[in-house]
Amino acid sequence: MIAPNRKNKHATGSVLVYTLIILVISSILFSGFIRVITSQIQYANKKVTQERALHAAESGIYFYRWYLAHQVEGRTKQQIQDFWENGSPFGVDVPYVSEYEGIGEYSITVTPPNGNSTVAMVESTGYLYKDPSRIRTIRVRFRQPSWSEFSVLCDSDIRFGDGTEVQGPIHSNGGIRFDGVAHNVISSARETYDDPDTVAVDMRDGVWTSWTNEYNANMGSDVFLGGKEFPKTGPSFNGVTADLAFMKGESGCLTPGSYCTDRSSNGNLYFNDSNLGRHITLNSNGTVSVRKVKNVDAYNDITKETSATSYTIPNNGVIFVEDDVWVDGRVDGKMVTVVAADMSGGSQKNIYLKKDILYTRYDGSETIGLIAQNNIDVIKSSEDDLRIDAALIAQNGRVGRPDYGTSDHKSRITVFGSLATRGRYGFAWTNGAQDWGYTTRDIVYDNNFLYTPPPYFPTGTHYAIDLWEEL
Repeated sequence: MIAPNRKNKHATGSVLVYTLIILVISSILFSGFIRVITSQIQYANKKVTQERALHAAESGIYFYRWYLAHQVEGRTKQQIQDFWENGSPFGVDVPYVSEYEGIGEYSITVTPPNGNSTVAMVESTGYLYKDPSRIRTIRVRFRQPSWSEFSVLCDSDIRFGDGTEVQGPIHSNGGIRFDGVAHNVISSARETYDDPDTVAVDMRDGVWTSWTNEYNANMGSDVFLGGKEFPKTGPSFNGVTADLAFMKGESGCLTPGSYCTDRSSNGNLYFNDSNLGRHITLNSNGTVSVRKVKNVDAYNDITKETSATSYTIPNNGVIFVEDDVWVDGRVDGKMVTVVAADMSGGSQKNIYLKKDILYTRYDGSETIGLIAQNNIDVIKSSEDDLRIDAALIAQNGRVGRPDYGTSDHKSRITVFGSLATRGRYGFAWTNGAQDWGYTTRDIVYDNNFLYTPPPYFPTGTHYAIDLWEEL
């Protein structure tokens, strides 16, 4: 009789134990693998849903850009204002909801421009029907480019002499010779032009400098610190006429082709063409002092005027004078635009500057706009150190200081804001051997004008996107 092989039985039992252990471990690993795969699939589905929700939100933004283009481009300032106030624009009072490719929706809410702002804020929220809890929201700022966005805007050939330092962007529809220091982009609508400051035909690039290697040795700096761009299309000065007519109506004179009586009722402020014009002093208490100008000298300095009448600065900020205007003073927390224009077919009107025009806070809560149908002139008796905190427009003339002769010398003029001039601007003169006028000319761009230009200031008729962020 053969005895049982205990060794074999022991071996067989060990194999079974090992097999069970391997099966248990494999089962655990397989279950974990399945969980990982399932988790990855769920994560991928979540990411796809979130990505498609973002696409839905983006679709809403693109729709609203198309919608604004069809509603406002090519319209006048008054028509654009009527659209926002009376045209029931999509998304303003009630969210605008639309389907996205049959798989979801986007919902648009809009904060329209208010006060003097040129900005509309648009939020678009997208989601899918299969998982509406996973939403994505995009906020975009639509902005109408304003004329006050340029430190200098010109409609003709222009020259910036040695000693000029400019902080903001510059554009001319003519050519630009720039011999100072520019801290922002200098652009021209011309690819080449004949420089008018040379006797012979002298064809130059649309933007150029007479300094060798574009380095201004006198100021110790490169000339074009922000670069240059040409040819580049700029705005048309002809379109300002419609803006002036609109502002006249906003000032209370609703008859476009004729004069009205002076009025200050219902928050409006309009003055007609009686006497030689008006002397307007801006006051820091929220009022303006207005005097009728009775007589001026050969250099347009006032020699006789009436006593002042005080008026509250209108809520809409527009002071319209259908005559020449002399402006000075200071504002505190107010936004105001002073217009000198004859919309009734008379001679084109000017604005004259002699004393400082100032802000108090410099925090964006104050803006001043000066718009002349013809020239904005700094007169001969102007202050030696003159500061103008304002955006200036000379629609058909030029911003500058007339040639008062070689014996006329002033120290410094600072424009903190912007200027737009149809003709060639300038506060100094030269004959090559000597200079006169203001020795130092500083043009410092007011960045607050980017989003809050002066009341009713001319703007483009399209809305550009300058902010895109996901909330």
